[in-house]
Amino acid sequence: MTMDPGAAAEPGDDRPLVVLGDGALARSVCAALVERGRVVRHLPAPDDGRLAEALGVRDGAQPGEPADDGTGRAAGLAVLFHDDHVALRYTLAAAHLAPDVPVVSSVFDRTVATQLTRLVPWLALSTPGNLVAPSLAGPCLGAGIVSASAPGTVVVRDGDGLVTRPWRPDAADRRRTLVGRLSGQLRPHDPGSRILLAGLAGLVAVLVGDFAALVLGFHRHASEAFFDAARVVATVGPAAAPEESATYLVLSALAILVTVVLTASFTAGLVERLLGDRLVGLVGRRALPRRGHVVVVGLGQVGLRLCQELRGLGLPVVAVEKYASAPSVRRARALHIPVVIGDGEDREVLERVCLGRARALAAVASDDIDNIAVAVAAHAVAPGVRVVLRAGQHEAIQETRSLLPLGTTRDVTGAAAGWVVARLLGEQPTRIVAGMHDLWLDMPGRGLVRWPTTSRDRCSHIGG
Repeated sequence: MTMDPGAAAEPGDDRPLVVLGDGALARSVCAALVERGRVVRHLPAPDDGRLAEALGVRDGAQPGEPADDGTGRAAGLAVLFHDDHVALRYTLAAAHLAPDVPVVSSVFDRTVATQLTRLVPWLALSTPGNLVAPSLAGPCLGAGIVSASAPGTVVVRDGDGLVTRPWRPDAADRRRTLVGRLSGQLRPHDPGSRILLAGLAGLVAVLVGDFAALVLGFHRHASEAFFDAARVVATVGPAAAPEESATYLVLSALAILVTVVLTASFTAGLVERLLGDRLVGLVGRRALPRRGHVVVVGLGQVGLRLCQELRGLGLPVVAVEKYASAPSVRRARALHIPVVIGDGEDREVLERVCLGRARALAAVASDDIDNIAVAVAAHAVAPGVRVVLRAGQHEAIQETRSLLPLGTTRDVTGAAAGWVVARLLGEQPTRIVAGMHDLWLDMPGRGLVRWPTTSRDRCSHIGG
């Protein structure tokens, strides 16, 4: 059975709506629906029996069989969990129990999402990261840009409304980005890399120096000189010393002794690179950019999606994540996104990622307090850097206007909740544009339409 999720609720429909989940997003959706006068059945983690009851499936009914009069049937279901596996489980259970009830679900993993939409064709699927990443990427590009989407579309303010325009980096931006990428190649970023590159540079210096001495000082043929220089670097000595070359013998002996130390350093660094996580490359796309890049602090679902959006716009990025075991770290490595493990509040970490020469910093961890601390540290390290932060979820700082001095703020949870509420109420927005204090939904045939937001982020069913 195939249904249009946009048919979840008609105007004046008084059928209940079901919300599953106990996180901030689920509470915000529940509060917004209640504020609009809808009846909400909000359950944090129900078993199949309670789920069937909430959906309006009567006892003893076969899966998919409607209630006798239809009044108890749910008009729509929102499955809002941070864990993809939990969301998958409840989505499939609901589709089995009540296939006539449209479902809005949050699943981050694209492979799981693709398979889920095949199994449940009437499913509306997205996550806060996918929805709000363009609204976080926009301010990273420049002042006045509300949203930016790959490969090159931006939304800017035009009076009281918004307009969509094409965008591409100008010549100065492209030049700065290129210089930043090139200057990041073969640049050490941690002690292991410094040891490896120092050993390699020393070995190359000995090779070149010995080769030059033989060619210029003793007029040896280039091929023969290279062979003898390689033997010195390999610590087996020159094949045959030039005549009257006591000085050369002493110098080559010293070079062999130095090479022993350099070889040990190079080997130690190489072993650490091979056995380590290798989250930052010495060459290639995963090398740390040094200029014109965006620093993304917090590599959760939102941070990873933001990195992908910025890379799609042609901007180099570097992510900073506190925990090496975070699931998105592995995904970022597969996507060739350089990741520095460390605390984004640490001055040494911010200096290591060249914040002073960065285009912007985005603090998008799941904890608002951490993001504020990162923003304060960023202003201390690089007072002129553009800062974008995710905030508005924490009870003590729900009023994001108070954070204006720290940078551009985006309420990720509130924006995602607006999209979910719109889907449950029968709208079919294709994207959202979140400003500092307002929210716009792109409606088919109507363009960007301002969507009312709720000042409440708690519901009466679940405290938090």
